Amino acid sequence: MSKKKKIVIVGGGINGLIAANYLSKDGFSVSIIEKKSNTGGACTFKTKEIGNQTIDFALGATVLGMMQDFIFQETGLSNTLETFAPKHPKLVYFQDSNSSTRIYQNYKKLDQEIKNKWGERGDLESFRNDEDKVIGFIRKGFKFGETPSLEKANTILGETLTNLWINGSAKNLLDHYFTSDKTKIYMGMTRIESGSSSMYNKGTAFTIPLMDSGSVFDGYWGYVKGGIWKITEELSKINQRLGIKFYMSSNINSVDSKRMKVSFEKEKKDYEIDYDYLIFATDPTTPSKLLNNFKLEQELEHKDYLGTSGKITAFFKNPVKWKEYSPYNNSDSAFRFVFSNETLNEFETSSQKVVNSSDNYAPSYIQIYAEGAAQRVLNNHEPFDKLIFFIKNIKYGKTADQLPFIKEKVMNLIFKYIKNPEDCVSTEFLCPKDLNEIFYFPKGNIDHMALNENQNYNQRHFSKNADKGFYLYGEYDNIYYCGAGAYPCGSVAGTAGYMCAKQLKRTVI
Repeated sequence: MSKKKKIVIVGGGINGLIAANYLSKDGFSVSIIEKKSNTGGACTFKTKEIGNQTIDFALGATVLGMMQDFIFQETGLSNTLETFAPKHPKLVYFQDSNSSTRIYQNYKKLDQEIKNKWGERGDLESFRNDEDKVIGFIRKGFKFGETPSLEKANTILGETLTNLWINGSAKNLLDHYFTSDKTKIYMGMTRIESGSSSMYNKGTAFTIPLMDSGSVFDGYWGYVKGGIWKITEELSKINQRLGIKFYMSSNINSVDSKRMKVSFEKEKKDYEIDYDYLIFATDPTTPSKLLNNFKLEQELEHKDYLGTSGKITAFFKNPVKWKEYSPYNNSDSAFRFVFSNETLNEFETSSQKVVNSSDNYAPSYIQIYAEGAAQRVLNNHEPFDKLIFFIKNIKYGKTADQLPFIKEKVMNLIFKYIKNPEDCVSTEFLCPKDLNEIFYFPKGNIDHMALNENQNYNQRHFSKNADKGFYLYGEYDNIYYCGAGAYPCGSVAGTAGYMCAKQLKRTVI
């Protein structure tokens, strides 16, 4: 490029930061406009005062898992951050048992465990082998910034695997490999990670390999020393050194797509910046409003944005002591899962209740992230231990302070597994409505849209001409979208931002 093309990115979350990083290094002049005073989007923190001490905690995202290792390396994040992924088997509790089922990384050990504990008589080996093939295919597509294609999936994976793992329903996928309801519940829980997708809906199978497709920990999840927000903090510093301009605490007044200019207000002063390419790394609906595109705005209203996930951060004055003994190293840092449903039908009913009934909460499962224990492994010693509870299923519409009974139920359930519940000195609770108000998640959905039929894999975009540009927004030919609503989905991964940058660069070359 003889003259640097100008790119304006709206949104300083992980995808905006990743897109900016790659495009700047590819020779573009990049500016980021961010509404808040800090970058990070939902990867940020809050400081809490307890007694006369303070502690920082993850306000939104907590764990790292779906990021690609090449992104972690190429951006320079690997040079500045320390991470830890627990090797301890995940521990799964159902209400009819006082002891856990251990989810070993070794599939042979896991196969024996679920046979003994859950009466599984299916084919775990085939499930893992086929999943690895699908994950390999997904990761290769990420690396090359390829538009997700069913035709290519059929060519590489074959029609059988494509229909099972990408096109199909979670129910058909799980029935194909497993016999035990408990195995199916555990293996298929990610289909309702962000919303209330029914296991009978087409496309929901894809969520299962997608959630294991991160390569930074080779399909597993872990922690960042100091807190996950260090990712976006460090990336912002890296991007500043690259010469990327940041306009923080800025409110966009209008976008003139014909003149290719963005008007915004910062510190009560008006600014105008021109662009050759505009990228929205925001929620999916905001761009249509800023572009004053009423027709597109109406079309987007028909998408399923409903979120049903909540989060509690619990602070303990002493390290949490678990009742169940484990001989493995760093057992306190193990991921734990507590299920309230015993059968797959109960699990399905619970996931749909908060959509189809007046129930504000339908107990289903709780993921437990031992953030404090992980920080201790990373030699980051804080004044309080932290446990994070990721909760399903909470109805959208009310904030956490309007639904205190949910927190009480969750805490009472988790305390059954802890020796020292009296050491819990404070909590922070967020419902989908809170997530909507804090992070602008449409209807509180952490992935901005449900990972559902017509919103997953090759249909997870907002382009009127996906063949021309999968990450294009609407009918525009120089305006792109790479927020969490685009393929692959959210998480602190930056994959959509990376793929958008790759595809944009190709249009210029």
